[in-house]
Amino acid sequence: MHQDKIEALKIEIAEADANNPEELEAYRMRYISKKSVVGALFAEMKHVPNDQKKAFGQMVNSVKQAAEEKFKGLIDKVNEGSGQSTSTDIDLTLPATNQPVGGIHPLTATRQRIIEIFERIGFNLSEGPEIEDDWHNFTALNFPENHPAREMQDTFFIEKNPDIALRTHTSSVQVRVMENQKPPIRTLSPGRVFRNEAISARAHCIFHQVEGLYVDENVGFADLKQTLYHFAKEMFGKETKVRFRPSYFPFTEPSAEIDISCLLCGGEGCNVCKGSGWVEIGGSGMVDPNVLENCGIDAEKYTGFAFGMGIERIAMLKYQIKDLRLFTENDIRFLRQFKPLL
Repeated sequence: MHQDKIEALKIEIAEADANNPEELEAYRMRYISKKSVVGALFAEMKHVPNDQKKAFGQMVNSVKQAAEEKFKGLIDKVNEGSGQSTSTDIDLTLPATNQPVGGIHPLTATRQRIIEIFERIGFNLSEGPEIEDDWHNFTALNFPENHPAREMQDTFFIEKNPDIALRTHTSSVQVRVMENQKPPIRTLSPGRVFRNEAISARAHCIFHQVEGLYVDENVGFADLKQTLYHFAKEMFGKETKVRFRPSYFPFTEPSAEIDISCLLCGGEGCNVCKGSGWVEIGGSGMVDPNVLENCGIDAEKYTGFAFGMGIERIAMLKYQIKDLRLFTENDIRFLRQFKPLL
């Protein structure tokens, strides 16, 4: 009885046909799927006497193989029948369709341009960890124990005693360089930094800095000024003016804020520069002798200068962007404007 049923099913499979995807799917459901007639034969195995199970299983497997082979042939037949003639349906004379491509993010473009400018005057590139210990982020840089930057409201601390924090500046990279390299040192340290600040159009808790360091014999403030004059004119244009305002930083003495003439009003005064004609771009100064000594460098023999600036600030000035948050919101309407930077 089982043998007659299986032979009849083989004949049925051999005569089956499919000319379109719908008929092909119908064939699959009837002969290939788990609920197919072939699958039902396997379910009958439990009712077959033990001495006949082997022969019955061999017959059912032969039906299964026949159904699968026929299915492969029907797939090829249906695919060939649905093929389109390229000679009549595709016009090879039509112009190609342009594929959309991405662009360079304005922060990436600004970072690359800053690195390019300083590499041309002898600065190499150095990078360090974003999670720092107290020594590299504060103590080695001459921060006193009661400095506000050490407080929880200003710094993202990961651990206390010992203090481990997200770095608040890339000056920590400069410390690592001075600890592991003898002067002369001329290095640039770009990277991401973190500070506990409210997010607004002019501030963010995550941003990017680039800091420069030059340590050698007889390095003076005049070297610092000429280096930053060169940078400002290369980055913003030959007509850009630079001024230095006295300031204070724990790791430099003397220290100065760096201002450039406003790019929007040309120094005449506008809302961006608050009528002053000047816009701050960073801080600078001569490396404090204590910092050199902390890093194992003889402060009696060597001097150096350091400077730092926010990459977002430079990008905002260069591309006249008025909201810092646009850099991290991934708004495609904003990013499309910088495709020419590719």
